[in-house]
Amino acid sequence: MQIKIINKSNHELPSYETLASAGVDLRANITESIILKPLERTIVKTGLFIELPIGYEAQVRPRSGLAAKKGITVLNSPGTVDADYRGEIGVILVNLSNEDFTIENGERIAQLVIAKHERAEWIVTEELTETSRGSGGFGSTGTR
Repeated sequence: MQIKIINKSNHELPSYETLASAGVDLRANITESIILKPLERTIVKTGLFIELPIGYEAQVRPRSGLAAKKGITVLNSPGTVDADYRGEIGVILVNLSNEDFTIENGERIAQLVIAKHERAEWIVTEELTETSRGSGGFGSTGTR
């Protein structure tokens, strides 16, 4: 699929790292480093603006390496970029580690996955179909 993009950053366009990659990496487009203290959050701009077709969204997700090694994740994961949004893509990062984390210009901070979605039509009813699970949730199926 083709997606229109405006790149106002100093970095190359996002690209897929491997043939089977689901997402492209987003890079920080900042004029000076950002120090993210433990439990602090910030919005990091990317310099990217996209035009998605209706029926698609762009999901902003954490990079697994940053999350596992540094405790840096996307706070509203996944963040959604709607098809009618035309502003700059920003990434809400949070530092869940006990150490300061420095974000540098050009650093790969998140990934972006393009996904098709459906729109629901609500049908008001007084009862739902019974299932074996019923209303059990939040761990009701166990951990093993």
